[in-house]
Amino acid sequence: MASQHRRQSSYEDVFDLPGQSQMPAQPHQHHQTSFENGIDFSAEEPLTVDQRSHAHRRFEKAIEYFGNHVSSSAKFKPHLLIRYTYEFARSELSKDMILRFFFASIKIDIDSTEDIELNDSLLHELKDFADLLLNHFFAPLRSTGTITPQPSPASLSALQRVQGQHEFIGTPDRIAGLRSLCLLRDHHKCVVSQSFDLKEAISRLSNDPDARDDEGMQLRGQSLYALEVAHIIPHSLMQSDTSSGLSEAKKTVIQILNMFDYNVSHIINGTDIDRPLNAMSLNSTAHLLFKSFDIFLEPVDGQEHTYYVKSLKPAVSMAFGLPVTRKLFLSDDRSIEPPSPRLLALHRAFAHILFLSGAGEYINKILDDFDKTGVRADGTTELGRMVSWRMSGGLGGITV
Repeated sequence: MASQHRRQSSYEDVFDLPGQSQMPAQPHQHHQTSFENGIDFSAEEPLTVDQRSHAHRRFEKAIEYFGNHVSSSAKFKPHLLIRYTYEFARSELSKDMILRFFFASIKIDIDSTEDIELNDSLLHELKDFADLLLNHFFAPLRSTGTITPQPSPASLSALQRVQGQHEFIGTPDRIAGLRSLCLLRDHHKCVVSQSFDLKEAISRLSNDPDARDDEGMQLRGQSLYALEVAHIIPHSLMQSDTSSGLSEAKKTVIQILNMFDYNVSHIINGTDIDRPLNAMSLNSTAHLLFKSFDIFLEPVDGQEHTYYVKSLKPAVSMAFGLPVTRKLFLSDDRSIEPPSPRLLALHRAFAHILFLSGAGEYINKILDDFDKTGVRADGTTELGRMVSWRMSGGLGGITV
């Protein structure tokens, strides 16, 4: 029975705890209670300047203490996952909300004037908070089983329905219409590689051997790929799992998302997640890299709708010649929304957090190990983590 109360095996090689036997195993704290008890972080007032300064100093002290107990050889740094989640939050109000969430989760009064007790109990609370972020937010966003389900070509009626009454459109028609809208807006080109859509090219060349692309250049000799619609924020995040609506796991992701970027979910609420502002045309390779947060778009200062395509991974940058500069196309009559700078900024922030904390590679390794070997007989598979991710919407529960 003792093994049931044992901490996640991941921390046995992540943490460098001298005299670990002095840290008794405790029953796992179920930190989702903050959400389940109905705490509405969106209703919180901003911290005052003094409150913010005081809370930030105590936050830094706790994170520094946490970091001192993380093995220097560990590739995943859970203390950095917490730190960068705070640092990359999209506004001062969002940072305030994350500070409130942090202190509530580790059971410390954010306004207390007492020094934080740096002890084993605090370490366990901090580890649990890192687990909460990993298992209930970043893993569901990152550890997806599939990418956006690609539709069959949309009919004109489906396209019209997407442009009109969103709420009455079924998901297959909506995705098909979204793909058509994005292709029209993006001039039938991959936003990253600039390759032209294969199907559209064949259609045009079948009618005219001298067919041109949307910029008037000859299609013959151009790079052609089958293009896909790629969501910036996962498509299925807003898909109901039951007749009663969204699962608790998805609600948790949305709540944390709303803390990270205050009230951002109103942009992608319900069927709005399938609006063109949350999607781009990408070839399959670029789609895979984008949904894995291995590439991201960074705005070019002073140039509207112009971005650098970048990666934080040197190997990815070398393989694809990054960074490159891309100016996004706009529909001729501006009737189709361009990709949202706000949502692209969210995606970019997540890419940085996952890379800088090592959480991205950590998630990849667990998924790769599981795909290759399943549950190992020697018990070294991160089984507890895998179960938690499945319950939290990962492993195919949320697709992008």
